[in-house]
Amino acid sequence: MSDPSVLSVQIPSDTSEGLVVQEQIISLMEQHEYSMRDVFAMRLSLEEAITNAIRHGNRGDRDKQVTINATVSDEKLRVEVEDEGEGFDPDDVPDPTSAEFIERPSGRGLMLMRAYLNFVEYSNGGRRITMERERNSELPIIEDD
Repeated sequence: MSDPSVLSVQIPSDTSEGLVVQEQIISLMEQHEYSMRDVFAMRLSLEEAITNAIRHGNRGDRDKQVTINATVSDEKLRVEVEDEGEGFDPDDVPDPTSAEFIERPSGRGLMLMRAYLNFVEYSNGGRRITMERERNSELPIIEDD
């Protein structure tokens, strides 16, 4: 069993900077020999969380920072992404699968993160998301009709 790997960074509100951090976290997962399924789930979730913090939280303001803290252990990955925006209530985001919102592109990222992660929690007025994925998680579970 190896020691956990920790990454703690602050980046400006720039999606290219977010992609660099995303790849650093994926690299840590690969060092801890996470499965491709786990890597795919976290890549999707990280991209959503970081992009949401930059675009929606900080509204692309390069003077505002996004703080990303990640801990990768042999058992699970935990990532916190926090912006300096006004915050939001995730319960106010409409269900993108309901008939009245099916054509709208927004809200799908939150739904996907909840499907692919073992733990998702918003705090600090919606400015911080904490995400966890256990090694070899079975998520998402797809039900066949």
